[in-house]
Amino acid sequence: MTSLPSTFAIRKTSRLWAGALLISLLAACGGNKNDEDSAADAGPPPTKEAAARFLTQATYGPTAADIDQLAQVGYRRWLEQQMAKPQKRHRDYMTAAMNAAAAAGTNVTSSNFMESYWTQAITGDDQLRQRAAYVLSQIFVVSFVDSTLSNLPRGVADYYDVLGQHAFGNYRDLLEAITMHPMMGAYLTSLRNQKEDAKTGRVPDENYAREIMQLFSIGLYQLNPDGTVKSGNPETYTHDDIAGLAKVFTGLSWYAGPNTADRTRTRFFGGDVNADRDWKPMQGYNKYASNTDFHSATEKKFLGKTIAATDKPDVEGDIKVVLDTLFNHPNVGPFLGRQIIQRMVTSNPSPAYVERVAAAFNNNGSGVRGDLGAVFRAVLLDPEARSADTARNDYGKLREPVMRLAHLLRTFHAKSTTGKFQGIDNTDDPAGRLGQTPMRSPTVFNFYRPGYTPPNTSIEAADLVAPELQLANEVSVAGYLNYLRGWIAINTGRDVQLDFSAEQALADKPELLLDRLNLLMMSGQMPAALRTQLLSAVNGRMIPPVRKDTAGKVINQTDIDAATRDRVAIAVFLTMASSDYLTQK
Repeated sequence: MTSLPSTFAIRKTSRLWAGALLISLLAACGGNKNDEDSAADAGPPPTKEAAARFLTQATYGPTAADIDQLAQVGYRRWLEQQMAKPQKRHRDYMTAAMNAAAAAGTNVTSSNFMESYWTQAITGDDQLRQRAAYVLSQIFVVSFVDSTLSNLPRGVADYYDVLGQHAFGNYRDLLEAITMHPMMGAYLTSLRNQKEDAKTGRVPDENYAREIMQLFSIGLYQLNPDGTVKSGNPETYTHDDIAGLAKVFTGLSWYAGPNTADRTRTRFFGGDVNADRDWKPMQGYNKYASNTDFHSATEKKFLGKTIAATDKPDVEGDIKVVLDTLFNHPNVGPFLGRQIIQRMVTSNPSPAYVERVAAAFNNNGSGVRGDLGAVFRAVLLDPEARSADTARNDYGKLREPVMRLAHLLRTFHAKSTTGKFQGIDNTDDPAGRLGQTPMRSPTVFNFYRPGYTPPNTSIEAADLVAPELQLANEVSVAGYLNYLRGWIAINTGRDVQLDFSAEQALADKPELLLDRLNLLMMSGQMPAALRTQLLSAVNGRMIPPVRKDTAGKVINQTDIDAATRDRVAIAVFLTMASSDYLTQK
C-alpha cells in the first residue's frame, strides 16, 4: 500500500504534531454537551455517540455491536451486567503454557503473558473488568522490568488476576492481596525482609513501608475530601512512620506449604522451592523454631498507632493493624478516586467530581466503605464524566499508547490466526513501537506521574496536568505513527489481522465512511476541519471504474479492492494520527 504517508514524511512532521498535541489538550474537541446531559440512571437511552464515548472510557475500545447494546440497555444496566461477568484467569493460560513448555524442554516468558493479556483485552466480553484491571495495574505497580519478576511470568499473571478479581470488590481486600502477593514482595523487597539486629546494625527494609503509603493508599500530603491539599501542605507521614511500618513488614517470605512446620529457614531464603510459591500469598515466618525468628517483636509506632513489644511475633496480625489503619485514613477516597478518574475520564477533574467519587468510596449507599464497584460506577456515571463540556479548557486526557492500539484492534475486530495474539509482545521501543508495554512500567511510579506537567507549555501556564504526555516526545510521536502505519498496512504474515470489511463496503461513499469512523473512533466529536481534510485525502485515492471482458466478467476487481482498502487505510491512519483523536474528550 503506497498511499499512506512515508516514514520520512512522518518523521519530518512529528515535531509539529507533538506541538499541536500540547495545544489541543487545552482546546475543545467539538463534542456535543447535550447528548449526555440527562441523568445516567434516568431519561432516554444514550445516543450512539454518547454510548461510544462511555465505552471509550470504560473499555479497551467500542465496537459497533457494543455501541448498539449499550444504547439499548443504558449505562447502569450495562455496568451491572459487566460487573457480574465471570473472570477468566491469566494464570490458567500461563499454567497451560508452562506444561506445554516443559514438554518441549523450554520455559515460559513474559511473551506468554502478553498473549493472554491481548487475547482478553481484545476479545474478552468482560470489558469493564479488563479496563479496571489495567487502571489498577498503573496504581499498584509491579513490572516485568524487574529481573526477578521477568523470570516469574506466571506469578505476574496471577498478580494481574488479583487486580481483576478485586476490581469490583473492597479496597481493603485488594490492599491485603497485593501486600501479601509474592510478586509485590519481590518487586518492593518486602519478601525476605528481616527484623532489626543491633549487633550487626541491620535495619528492616523500608521500601514497601514507604510505597504502600505514598502510592497505594494515602499519598504524601493530607487532603480535603475533594482531593485538594489541606492548607499548609501538611504531610501524611514522617520517616519515623516509615521506620515503624518497616518493622511490621519483616518476616514475610515465599509460600512454603499449609503447615507452620513447612516454614523453614531454607524456604525463607528461597531454597526447597514450593511449586506454587510464585502466586500463592507470602507467609509469615514467625518464631516457629530458633532459626526462623525473622519478624520484629519490638514496639512499632506509625500513623498514631502503636503495636506493643511482644514475645510472640505475629506477622499477619501486625499487618492487619497496618492495613486497617491505612484503609480508614480519610485520604484514601480522594487519593485513589482522583487517579481512577485520570486514567478513565479526564486528567484534571474538578474538586467536586473528586469529592463525589470519594464519597462513594467512603459509603457505597449501604454503609460500606471501600466498595470499588461503587467507585467505578461513580467515576463513570458522574455528570462530569457524562458531559463533554467543550466550554471548559481543562477537560479531557491524552490517550496513552497502549489504549490507542487496543482501540484499533478492538474496533476493527482483530483476529488471531493462532488464537494466541502472538507478535504484539514487547512494545517498549519508542522509536519503532509504542514506548509502553502493559506490566512493564520502568519504575513503581508507573509510566507517568499523575501530577506531571510538561514544562514550558500552555498546560503549565494554566496550572494543569497532562500525565500521559510524559511519554510523548519527537521520537515517540514518530515511532507511534510508523507503528500505526505498519498495523494498517496489509501484512499477510502477521498473526493478528484487522478486519476492515465493513469500512471497505463504504469506501465508495466517503461521507458514510467518515460517519462510521467518527462514531467508532471519535464518539461523534470529529471537528469539521478534520473531516474536510480526511474527505480530501480519501477522495484523492481514486477507485477505478469497473472493467469487464466480453463475457461480462469483471477483470479489474483486484485493482478496485486495493483502492477501497487504501481509502479505508488512509482514513483510519489520518484519524488516529490527528491531535483531535489523541485528545480523548
